[in-house]
Amino acid sequence: MYRVLVPAVLSLALAGCSMASYSLTAGFANSGQPAPRTRTPETGSIDRPATRAVAKADDKAPKGTFEKAPTGALSDRDYSGTRLDAERARDIVNTYRKTKGLRPLQLQPALTEAARAHSRDLAKWDRISHFGSDGSNPWDRVKRAGYPAKLAAENVGTGQASVEEVVKGWQASPGHNKNLLLPDAQHMGIALVQDTKTEFKTFWTLVIGSPL
Repeated sequence: MYRVLVPAVLSLALAGCSMASYSLTAGFANSGQPAPRTRTPETGSIDRPATRAVAKADDKAPKGTFEKAPTGALSDRDYSGTRLDAERARDIVNTYRKTKGLRPLQLQPALTEAARAHSRDLAKWDRISHFGSDGSNPWDRVKRAGYPAKLAAENVGTGQASVEEVVKGWQASPGHNKNLLLPDAQHMGIALVQDTKTEFKTFWTLVIGSPL
């Protein structure tokens, strides 16, 4: 049985307020054969686009499937030290899974590429969603990256300044926490795109899966 689980978390730090979390959930059908494998380095380096494309009429994401940040909502946050170390992120997730008696996840290049592609797309459009601007869903992106999944799950976060912050937010949300603790999962990929010109500032994507 194929399945895809895709909660997302949106976090905004508002002046005078605690962190607010919002959840988007969706389920997607899946079909067809996996695409040829795309090999990419398992790096956790931050992805800083040199230029941010202006998103206009080519948007194919269904209406109502994404959130935008209020203007200036995160302008008072310091992102100067924000970075992603993929191995540290893996260790944080695995330490949490260990407390629940679950096996550790391994970093997987194709899932990392799927995560990176989605974070780039979210940054381009300055929004949070499980749908890409081409209309793709998480299952589509995992297939494109060449991962032959029998299980795929995606968590998305925006606005967090550290991997510790985004994982903590996922743990506090039942749907995202369920993805972190999927007992059948074997692999993960995680990506961060940071763009100071956007309202959301940071775009985190975690993809978890197990192969056929």
